[in-house]
Amino acid sequence: MSQRNNGDSASADNEQRDDLERMLIEGVSLTRPITSSKPPRALSENDDAVEDEESGFVPGGDLQGAIGLFAEAAQDMATAGVELGLGRHFACVDFCNQAAEKAAQAVSLRRFGRRSMYDHDLGKLGAAVGASAEMQEALAALSPFHPEAFYMDTPPEEADAIIDAEQAAAYMQSARRVLRWARDIVLGP
Repeated sequence: MSQRNNGDSASADNEQRDDLERMLIEGVSLTRPITSSKPPRALSENDDAVEDEESGFVPGGDLQGAIGLFAEAAQDMATAGVELGLGRHFACVDFCNQAAEKAAQAVSLRRFGRRSMYDHDLGKLGAAVGASAEMQEALAALSPFHPEAFYMDTPPEEADAIIDAEQAAAYMQSARRVLRWARDIVLGP
């Protein structure tokens, strides 16, 4: 399906979001190509292109990539809940860490059209993608649970004994806040 650019970019953006929402709900078949009702838009002279180039912001970013990565973050959050229910507390917070990272990287894809570089410090990643100070704190709280960092001081067999169910549930709340923040950016206007 093709669409004429008649200057109504809000309508075109809504159609693209509708297409992506349909793909999320119905799934995507590997046997049929992914299509969009909206072709990529070229920048015009009145798009403040100079300002965007300096900031790194890409109008529209990589919406499809951002939604895909956000969906992975949501799946990791669901897995974190399962791990908590099974009493595997470190696995729970590890999945919370992964969910928060993917959510922040989805914001990066949406805003800049690429993932941001970082060193497993989720607070720094939050700053790189323009998160508020409060959101950077929520992200930073999950940084210690990257397995590479966590296992430096804790043997794997002791990991679940270090974190109790109440702590794991609190970290899940932090990760959920991050996902809500990212959702509003990735799926927002």
